[in-house]
Amino acid sequence: MNFRQKFSDANVKRMPTTMQILRAMIPALASALFLVMLALPVAAQTTSSGGTMKLPPFRKVKLPNGLTLLLMEKHNVPLISFHMLVKTGSTADPAGAEGTASATAALLRHGTQSRSGEQYAADLDFIGGNFNANASIEYTTISAEFMKKDITKGLDLFSDPVLHPTFPATEVTKLIAQRKSGILSAKDQAQGVLATYFNGYLFGGNPYARPTGGDEQSLTQISRDTVATFYQTYYKPGNAVLAVVGDFDSAEMEKMLASQFAGWTGENVPSVRALEPTPATGKRLLLVDKPDSTQTYFRIGNDGISRTNPDRVYVGVVNNIFGGSFTSMINSALRIKSGLTYGANSAFDQRKAPGSFYISTYTKNPTTEQAMDMALDVLKQLHEKGISAEQLASAKSLLKGQYPLRLETSDQLASQIADLDFYGLDAHDIDDYLPKVEAMTMADAQRIIKTYFPLDNLVFVVIGKASEIGAAMKKYAPQMDTRSISDPGFWQANGSR
Repeated sequence: MNFRQKFSDANVKRMPTTMQILRAMIPALASALFLVMLALPVAAQTTSSGGTMKLPPFRKVKLPNGLTLLLMEKHNVPLISFHMLVKTGSTADPAGAEGTASATAALLRHGTQSRSGEQYAADLDFIGGNFNANASIEYTTISAEFMKKDITKGLDLFSDPVLHPTFPATEVTKLIAQRKSGILSAKDQAQGVLATYFNGYLFGGNPYARPTGGDEQSLTQISRDTVATFYQTYYKPGNAVLAVVGDFDSAEMEKMLASQFAGWTGENVPSVRALEPTPATGKRLLLVDKPDSTQTYFRIGNDGISRTNPDRVYVGVVNNIFGGSFTSMINSALRIKSGLTYGANSAFDQRKAPGSFYISTYTKNPTTEQAMDMALDVLKQLHEKGISAEQLASAKSLLKGQYPLRLETSDQLASQIADLDFYGLDAHDIDDYLPKVEAMTMADAQRIIKTYFPLDNLVFVVIGKASEIGAAMKKYAPQMDTRSISDPGFWQANGSR
């Protein structure tokens, strides 16, 4: 409850005294002070004095109801982080109702059997906790964080939306309206929907092509029953893993969780698996016309690698050099040297099956062709000239310095170990990272470039003013598809590549 709510005219007959105000402010001040304390640098437990990095030990336990627990003790701050991963995401959305997984996750906290959405928010705020739920392509994450002293109340607040959501019809209607408005707003900005158009055009009939947040048409097909059915089908303990990291005793935490989730049942869920994408062959281009645009946004790429690809560390090193840092080849060419853009990058989206590889940037309408030519030329130079020993050494140094920062906090560690479990990986994925980076050779780099960085087979997605840039687009691909950004949806696949 905030100050205005606590001392409104509707709740009191007189103005509060100074002492009352101070008392009301104490919880907020304490929470703010605690957040500041957490922001201070903390020595990462994952890094030893010898420069190696080891994932802290954790226990894996499977409860009788099928829920998998990952318990890691971390006693440097009195904080406990929860990270549940439901092993189903937007690839399970009903056909024509894309956005269902995302809507289900977002609505969890908007009403339970014992709390309204407003009451839940007030109870969460009262103890300074946080709760978030989001669906991605392959899974749904539900996370929360509480101070150790509030763990009993915190565990109740974490489990209540997971176990007892009611999905009030009014909240579903409100969310769908907000999502539809958000899509229109994102299309107006263009940059916010570039990835969605690209995935749709690249993956075609594969479930990876589906817009996680839905589109203007699919959202209208989502009702309370759609959301409730999705929850009842996939939110089961046998389809979930719960990682808990923080200041607790593992044996005691296991007992608390076993008791809290004892009534949650269900092991079997429908099998949902994205088909192994077939890399695009040749070149094709989608031009999305945005008549009022003064800038052009584009992505160029193809299929990339899976999360378990044995070359993933080496791919990350080369990509850091090519387009993964401010001084990368792509950003240096398009931003630093030519000033054609404020930023250009490349990335590999790693999933159970290969996700996408892409180069992405934007530029003014008159320099669209120049920027696209330059991006392709940098990619060509990567293949023809490779990288230098100095670039490799610099990338190794940068990555070795950055990687431990991803594993410092309780919430980072909880997310990481849940991710490892989902992809069937173990601590070696973390423990072996730095040695693999250090061991990478120039020969390794050249092999990675030839194997994983496409040159002749490319998919282009361009959003811009077709009347100004359309003619130039024809030179990039023999197949050019067009649509207006005002058309509902993104790319409607026909089931084929």
